[in-house]
Amino acid sequence: MKVLHCRDAGFDCDAVVRGESREEIVAQVRPHAREVHGVEVTPQLENQLATLIREE
Repeated sequence: MKVLHCRDAGFDCDAVVRGESREEIVAQVRPHAREVHGVEVTPQLENQLATLIREE
């Protein structure tokens, strides 16, 4: 299982996203980023977030 902590991306947010793949995590992150933080996940941001995804 892979995991991404929103806080690791620089937000004051306790959200944690888990998934089997990078694509699964990004699919969950997109609406969270838009609705909670007002941020659109661009290809550049997606690549930056990918570096923060860890094995759980």
